[in-house]
Amino acid sequence: MEKINRYIEDNKERFLDELFGLIRIPSISSLSENRPEMYKAAEYWVKILNEAGVDRAEIFETEGNPIVFAGKIIDNSKPTILVYAHMDVMPVDPLDQWETNPFEPVVHDGRIWARGANDDKGQSFIHAKAFEFMVRTDTLLCNVKFLIEGEEEVGSPNLGAFCTRHKELLKADIILVSDTGMIARDIPSITVGLRGLAYWQVEVTGPNRDLHSGLFGGAVANPANELCKMIAGMTDADHRITMFSDDDQFLSGAEVASRLFLLLKRY
Repeated sequence: MEKINRYIEDNKERFLDELFGLIRIPSISSLSENRPEMYKAAEYWVKILNEAGVDRAEIFETEGNPIVFAGKIIDNSKPTILVYAHMDVMPVDPLDQWETNPFEPVVHDGRIWARGANDDKGQSFIHAKAFEFMVRTDTLLCNVKFLIEGEEEVGSPNLGAFCTRHKELLKADIILVSDTGMIARDIPSITVGLRGLAYWQVEVTGPNRDLHSGLFGGAVANPANELCKMIAGMTDADHRITMFSDDDQFLSGAEVASRLFLLLKRY
């Protein structure tokens, strides 16, 4: 640790200058007018990673914002770590709620205040500098790859297709992600698993006019009630997902959507 601490102290000002340069780029992926800033952030990352010591660093085009890939292979027989990160940030509105300019970093009480200082430019920058330290001190013991995308804050719509096209390029033994959190400032925390998300838009159609409950109640299903029951029935009292296949395996997204459609056809 002494060697690491000395390296950090010797390079502290440079680290901060480089990180602040990255943070100052308003790479808001949800704003189409900021797309040039996404490319500026990608180019900045290529520069950071090249200077850190990767063998290659390049920008890949997608249907949306660019993706940066970089890597250093020291020995094909050794394990490979793939570091995932994202260069985009959330919008900053309303600006009048900020005490400082969101894209002008300010250090206060030992903390950096700015958009992206935490999610995710700060964490990913730490990985880059840890990699730099190991390269320059000849202590890198495994292969390292970096995948830095520009659409995480809008649901990563083009990441899946990119990964499918470049499976060999991205091949790794473990994926390292630090877009998470810590229990406390002085307690390093390791997240060993993350749960995914699934989205559906469900539309239920019912009678085209109000029906008198005294005449039709119970005979004609109330669409709002049926939708509520359907949604509530997707998890049990212990919050476990109840939509399983016949062999008790989790359903794919397509299979779940299909079953939802069949459920809705009843009403």
